[in-house]
Amino acid sequence: MLPPHFPLPASALKSVSLDSAISGRCYYHGSVRGSLDSSVSLAACSGLRQGKDIEKVKQRLIEMANHVDKLYRPLNVRIVLVGVEVWSSLDRCTISQDPFLSLHEFLDWRKLKLLPRRQHDNAQLVSGVFFQGTTVGVAPLLSMCTVEQSGGIVMDHSDHPVGTAVTLAHELGTTLSPCPHRYPLPGAFSSCSERDLEESLQKGVGTCLFNLPDAKESLGARRCGNGFVEEGEECDCGEPEECTSRCCNATSCTLKPGAVCAHGLCCEDCQLKPAGVCCRASSNPCDLPEFCTGAGPHCPGNVYLHDGLPCARVDGYCYSGLCRTHQDQCAALWGPGAKAAPGICFERVNAAGDPYGNCGKQSRTSFAKCEARDAKCGKIQCQGGASRPVIGTNAVSIETNIALQDGGRIRCRGTHVYLGDDVPDPGLVLAGTKCGEGKICLNRRCQNVSVFGVWACLAKCHGRGVCNNHQNCHCEAEWAPPFCDVPGFGGSVDSGPVRRPDGGGRALGLLGTLLGLAAAGSALWLQRKAVLRVLLARERLAARVKSVQGTPVLWAGRGRAWSRWCWPSADVPGGPRRDICALLQETQKPNPPQKPLPADPLTKAAPLTRALGTMPVKQGTGLPITPAR
Repeated sequence: MLPPHFPLPASALKSVSLDSAISGRCYYHGSVRGSLDSSVSLAACSGLRQGKDIEKVKQRLIEMANHVDKLYRPLNVRIVLVGVEVWSSLDRCTISQDPFLSLHEFLDWRKLKLLPRRQHDNAQLVSGVFFQGTTVGVAPLLSMCTVEQSGGIVMDHSDHPVGTAVTLAHELGTTLSPCPHRYPLPGAFSSCSERDLEESLQKGVGTCLFNLPDAKESLGARRCGNGFVEEGEECDCGEPEECTSRCCNATSCTLKPGAVCAHGLCCEDCQLKPAGVCCRASSNPCDLPEFCTGAGPHCPGNVYLHDGLPCARVDGYCYSGLCRTHQDQCAALWGPGAKAAPGICFERVNAAGDPYGNCGKQSRTSFAKCEARDAKCGKIQCQGGASRPVIGTNAVSIETNIALQDGGRIRCRGTHVYLGDDVPDPGLVLAGTKCGEGKICLNRRCQNVSVFGVWACLAKCHGRGVCNNHQNCHCEAEWAPPFCDVPGFGGSVDSGPVRRPDGGGRALGLLGTLLGLAAAGSALWLQRKAVLRVLLARERLAARVKSVQGTPVLWAGRGRAWSRWCWPSADVPGGPRRDICALLQETQKPNPPQKPLPADPLTKAAPLTRALGTMPVKQGTGLPITPAR
């Protein structure tokens, strides 16, 4: 699908321009007549791979996206293209024959340059450079929706766009699921792919896929029957032969008589659900629930805890909606019974700077040594578990015995997992993993969580809420957003109210009236006393916040006091558990750095490259996993 004002910068030397001249009605999905379970994606536009015609290059990239969208549709996942750039005279980042260095450069460019000017979930660079070896694509494992790593690079290795589209689909899948896959593209999605994807989604991977893009910005080529509700349509349930909706007329894309809505998690029996109904429960220790607003059929976009906040019930910190720990990664690599090794294992092994102990690659054949402070951000070190890694068919078990001063020895277990040239080594510690008190792994460095600005964000919630990923307060059930400073129905401006305005609010109002009629004088006296207590508490809170300037302090309080402030009641359906707040304990932090430490320097080169930006839209569960080699 194409947006009406599609960003198509023609040159790195020119400003980004909006180009709406591209035809959006020459891409089709269908089936082969007379052949059951067949699937066809077709581009009727002109365009060839070779040549210097920029318009042809654009058409080729858009055709690839159309094929990828078709590959994903059987699993109820849609690909919405929100931007294409063609770098015709100069690459905007260094692209070389080393796919891993090229990936690193592209992801840095995406984070610093592309994301600020065009919101998207995932970006893929399609390059004319032929990579070394057999690699035709590479993407970080389980990185979908992350700021630092949600992207990949693909070699334009096929004369026909569908060949490269298969690789592109594979790289998108790699960012969501660790399931190993084979080449060529299978005729049907494997149960392994579907199962692993479902597990990934439940763990919080791909949280941005639950957010619907704005139809005015992200969808073009308006046509009734394409499955997207566009301007002038009340609903769109697909082609008449595939529509199963009781609320939508498939031929006219209008609502049937009596229907108020036809789509969305807040639409039931063609009517809107009331405000305060949970439409998406919290899925992991860093996720926040969403609630219907009563004003529309769609569940609010997925939101989660601000980066740097402690995880619920887990000794870690939230990062891109996930709580990553050495313990969980060891269990994923070695199976049940595995646990993280002592710190001495990380320090000794990762100081080597070889394939078995490092802080990432410096080039295709060399590895970076870990400084002592960054050792827990290099290769993961574990103990226990299975006799060999349970992930990957070509995993290498690496065991190191370290002598202790008391004469004892300790065994450290690492692994080099080979899932193909297109997948970076999952034996490295994942970004966002806790590496110390108040510290988290970023760019293979152990950095202070204060770089995320979490302390300043918490200060504006008046001790009655926590910050979400949009830097807005998620308030307790009795307080109103945006700052949790006045009575209300909880939640945030992003996720809807956590309780129904017509339920508990009325009961409280009636109770207040009865008490007022029975003993007005006592009520007024108690109210005055309560107000004084609140004002005094706020003065103390303001003093505590003021006192931590320059030395960040998690000021919200300890144990039950904080737990009473920040979360909705436990009986709210789908609400997060209150014990997350017990983990937020008053802790002194060192002075924070002004900005994250830079990544390792890489070599430079500048061949001609093309970039393709995509936004996968999660409509249900599942995602195809397609091969890259």
